[in-house]
Amino acid sequence: MTHPQDRGARRRIDRLRPDTHLSHSQRVDRYGVEKQWKHLYGRSVKLRRAQQLGKLWPRREWEKLMAEADPVNVLFVCSKNQWRSPTGEAIFAEIEGVTTRSAGTARSARRQVSLEDIRWADLILVMEDKHAARLKADFRQDLRFKRLHVLGIPDDYQFMADDLVTRLRAAAEPLILGV
Repeated sequence: MTHPQDRGARRRIDRLRPDTHLSHSQRVDRYGVEKQWKHLYGRSVKLRRAQQLGKLWPRREWEKLMAEADPVNVLFVCSKNQWRSPTGEAIFAEIEGVTTRSAGTARSARRQVSLEDIRWADLILVMEDKHAARLKADFRQDLRFKRLHVLGIPDDYQFMADDLVTRLRAAAEPLILGV
């Protein structure tokens, strides 16, 4: 028997059933369909519950696992590889379990993005939409199975500026560390 789609159909079934006096918790399976609890408790709900209970999951466990596992390769990309992407590289190079590189999309970049960089990276973080479009145009096949994220950081900062460091940490930390 399939689950009724509307309230009226459920009420008609309830009128015909003798167990309508049972409470809701006792009638969970009354339509022959079990709840799929694994879909009700997603990662965000589990994380929130762990924080309420004061558990150390997943941050400290992540650090323990990363000490034993292969490092996550993160590629930071901006236009000229002058301020934004080298800042991201410098900030996250200090974290255990993370290796970083930076490159630029412009022809005049200090270090231009290469196919080797794309293949090396597990996670590619670009500063603006135009950088993502440029990478997709140049390396479409190699980006098919890569995680590519746009951080949305404009070209208004100098190397290691406090505002830039703050914005990079806020935008990239959840993607890199899974927080």
